[in-house]
Amino acid sequence: MMEEYYRLLGLSEGATDEEITARYEEMLEKCKEDRWLDGEAGNQAAKLMTKLQTAYKELMAARKEQRAKGADGASAIEEVSKCLHANNLAKAQELLDSFNERGAEWHYLQAVVFYKKNWYNESKKQLEIAMQIDPNNAKYREAYQKLGEKNNYQKQSAGGASPYDNHEGAREHQTGGEQMGGEGACNTCCSCCYAYMCADCLFSCCCR
Repeated sequence: MMEEYYRLLGLSEGATDEEITARYEEMLEKCKEDRWLDGEAGNQAAKLMTKLQTAYKELMAARKEQRAKGADGASAIEEVSKCLHANNLAKAQELLDSFNERGAEWHYLQAVVFYKKNWYNESKKQLEIAMQIDPNNAKYREAYQKLGEKNNYQKQSAGGASPYDNHEGAREHQTGGEQMGGEGACNTCCSCCYAYMCADCLFSCCCR
C-alpha cells in the first residue's frame, strides 16, 4: 500500500519528508482548483484530492513510526541512548519527541538530555516523573540523588542560590563566603568536584 502512495505522489521511498509535503501540497492545490470544473474532470479532481489526503497521512505516520523504531531495527530507547553517548542531543530529542507512549525510561532519557544541556532544574523534574512511574528503579533514584548533590554544592558556592535554577544553563557567579585559599576552601572544592564527577559519570553511563 505504501508503494501505491509513493506512486500517487510521483516520488520514491527515498524522498524526504519535506519533499513529500511539498509534492502533496502542490498536487492538493491543483485538485482544489480542478474540482470545480464541469463534468467528469471535476469529479476526478475531487476523488484525487481524497486519495492524496489519505496517502499523505498514512505515509507521514509510517515514517514517524519507523523513526521511533530506529533506522537499524533497534528499539527507540536504544537509538536515543546511542545518540546520547555520541552527544548528538538534537537527534536524541527528535527521537524522544516522536514517542507516542512516554514511560519512566522516556522521562529518564529526557532528563539526560536536559542534564547534558545544563538544564539541571528541568532534568530534576523529569527524574521525579520517572521515579513516580517506577519508584523501585535504582538507576533513577541514584541519578536523582547525584543531581541533587551537585545542585546543593552549586547553591553553596553561589551563596545560597543555584545558578542552574532555570533552564538557561550555567552562568558566571561569585563564590559566597569562601575565597580561594581561605579556610575550608580546599575541602569545599574537592567535595564540589566529587559531586560533579559522580553526576557526570552517572548520566554518561546510565543512559542505556
